[in-house]
Amino acid sequence: MSLLSQLAHDYQAGRVHGITSVCSAHPAVIRATLREGVRTGATVLIEATCNQVNHEGGYTGMKPADFRRFVEGIAAEVGFDTAKLILGGDHLGPNPWRSRPAEEALAKAEIMVAAYVAAGFNKIHLDASMGCAGEPEGLDDETTAHRAARLAKVAERAAREAGVPMPLYIIGTEVPTPGGALHELDDVPPTAAAAAKKTIATHRRVFAEQGLSDAFDRVIGLVVQPGVEFGHESVVVYRPERARELIAVLKDEPQFVFEAHSTDYQPEAALAALVQDGFPILKVGPGLTFALRQTLYGLDLIASELDASYGGRALAGAMEELMLAEPGNWQRYYPGTPDEQHVLRHYSYSDRIRYYWPHEQAEQAVARLMQTLDGRTIPLPLIAQFLPEELEAVTSGACEATAAALVERGVERVIAVYARACAAGR
Repeated sequence: MSLLSQLAHDYQAGRVHGITSVCSAHPAVIRATLREGVRTGATVLIEATCNQVNHEGGYTGMKPADFRRFVEGIAAEVGFDTAKLILGGDHLGPNPWRSRPAEEALAKAEIMVAAYVAAGFNKIHLDASMGCAGEPEGLDDETTAHRAARLAKVAERAAREAGVPMPLYIIGTEVPTPGGALHELDDVPPTAAAAAKKTIATHRRVFAEQGLSDAFDRVIGLVVQPGVEFGHESVVVYRPERARELIAVLKDEPQFVFEAHSTDYQPEAALAALVQDGFPILKVGPGLTFALRQTLYGLDLIASELDASYGGRALAGAMEELMLAEPGNWQRYYPGTPDEQHVLRHYSYSDRIRYYWPHEQAEQAVARLMQTLDGRTIPLPLIAQFLPEELEAVTSGACEATAAALVERGVERVIAVYARACAAGR
């Protein structure tokens, strides 16, 4: 029995533990995640989203098989045993093509799902909850379940044809917005228990009607809203007492655990409470690239102090120039005055700057920063000033005072918080 298949069984038996689902395609994030896996010996779950990676290339330019080779290449570099690697596909459905008619978008989603499964992605999130052209933004359970079953049928066939293990599935209609909310948040109510039960019952019935009962037996989790979310400048922290009725659903549905999306920026105690309460799959993405950007911008300031020829905040300046020249990934998401938009472009919790790091101009700016600091031992007072969260790791000897080590350390620090939360119940 795989670790993912075991989660529900172990939860029902009182053996509570979790797993972090790392949703990122940035090489520094992948490298830090796998390095943490080497350090702990734990199984690592890395997921690609439908927008990052699909059969048309996504915004990374990678198809599913390309992403697998990309991750396995980094695993070889850091010495991570790929036998302990699980790859997943997140939000697999019509989302990238939702501006098109439903049939056209679903046809593309079928090709994408088949490509993911054939490439050996074993954890498949069937997300057909969003409306396409001319449809409501969010669809009802019945429509969503029929579309999810349609995609599952394709996934089952692709697995048999490719000779890979049959997929494990995640379902759910109350799916948070990928990448965080688009508005300011004061409160997010948890999914109603009755709604969760209805989603499960509807999918179970529809899958059976479509001859997919065997596939439904491999549905391991349900995406619900536990009452956590983040906006541009705010975080709604998990409050266990508000989710008690929802958590009780798991007693009647022992096949399932809950999958928690948008857990980025939650305190460690809240993450541990989520795992304890039946949300053992903790998805994180923007929070990791936010930590990476924090570190790069700290190093940008350090380089500005150490080398007058580098210039003042050269990396931040290059990113601002790039985002203004190509505003498509942030403009409709970040409201406000020009000054307010400037702050959001660089510092929003939704971290839409992450879409720009693969751009050639951004890569050149990062390369210049790292070349400027290459071969230098960064003075401790500058680390204390510009990267204070890493000072203790450097002074204790856990991290070298070099730019390369600090870049990975920023992401590893966040990954370590999740690792501790996932192990808290053991």
